[in-house]
Amino acid sequence: MDPLLLHSLIVTGGTLLGVASGVLVKREEKWINFGLGFTGGVMLVASFTSLIIPGVEGWGFWQVGIGIVLGVFLINFLNAVIPHEHLVKGYEGPQALLGRLKRSWLIALAITIHNIPEGLAVGVSTAYDVELGLITAVAIAVQDVPEGVAVVLPLLQFNTLRIPLLVGVLSALVEGGAVIASGAASSALPAALGLAMGIAGGAMIYVTVAELYPDIYAEGKDKKYPTYGFVAGTLLMLFLDTTLGK
Repeated sequence: MDPLLLHSLIVTGGTLLGVASGVLVKREEKWINFGLGFTGGVMLVASFTSLIIPGVEGWGFWQVGIGIVLGVFLINFLNAVIPHEHLVKGYEGPQALLGRLKRSWLIALAITIHNIPEGLAVGVSTAYDVELGLITAVAIAVQDVPEGVAVVLPLLQFNTLRIPLLVGVLSALVEGGAVIASGAASSALPAALGLAMGIAGGAMIYVTVAELYPDIYAEGKDKKYPTYGFVAGTLLMLFLDTTLGK
């Protein structure tokens, strides 16, 4: 099987498993926060070990550094032009569309924006090295499970399983599609692969620092569980890098 397709299926499966778990399994807030902290740990470490550091070693600081800046601006641009809603920050996007879309779709769009960098990370790292791409895909798929559980929570308030399941499938397809699209584009332009690795890394860093952690470290929330999760995610990514990568 083509590596890009295989890695796309791996992360798609992780997201779908998380959504199914969110629907079927009893959820406690502390474990949700642990899972989201875990997600952030995996994403931050993967940004450097799978993308930024290999990119700098292969293409130099400037190409990757410019890519990181472009990745940050990419997600900031998507946040500005796509209407969506975060649990803590609330509505973001064009003010002209405020109140025009149902909350379920705003949450779905926020999830879509978050999943794009994860797909980019897997696709670009696969274009750089198939083995590194597999490591990244496995790590992203594992963190997609608690992330998928957290995705379902605000959607269950609509008293129907159709919306959470629809959003879950949509988010999985977007992430899997981003793997294939970014991997194919990066493979076609090997001279700019360092730039692509920087873009994917910068986008992951932005989502983690500006979107994920403000939600789980909001005022009044218990800081222990997301921190424990962050450490666990960091250790998992380092373990995968130092064992599967040998």
